Amino acid sequence: MPAEPEYKTLQAMISLFCRHRHKSDNLCTHCSELLEYAEQRLAKCPFGDNKPTCRVCHIHCYAPEMRKRIAEVMRFSGPRMILHHPIMALRYLVQTRKSNSGVHSISERRTDAPSRNE
Repeated sequence: MPAEPEYKTLQAMISLFCRHRHKSDNLCTHCSELLEYAEQRLAKCPFGDNKPTCRVCHIHCYAPEMRKRIAEVMRFSGPRMILHHPIMALRYLVQTRKSNSGVHSISERRTDAPSRNE
């Protein structure tokens, strides 16, 4: 299982996006696929618990199409998170500040992390 707080935040953002854009109470197939993909990427993150926010990470592990899709979700849901999930939004802002203060280097990677191609 990927890092729990990050996964829950992604789940909330994708759910918010789907509810407003796709008018669906439950995740549609398109959004379920994106959440599953994001979960896989989180689980394989070489930084583990020291994971920076994706925005400042120098390793872009999402495929170009999926990166475009998650960026759309984040652009839509990010500003709305403070109203719908204020604690998650504040946790994300704190994490972003920590990530910006020292962008992680390759030497900080987890040693037990699977390779990107797995």
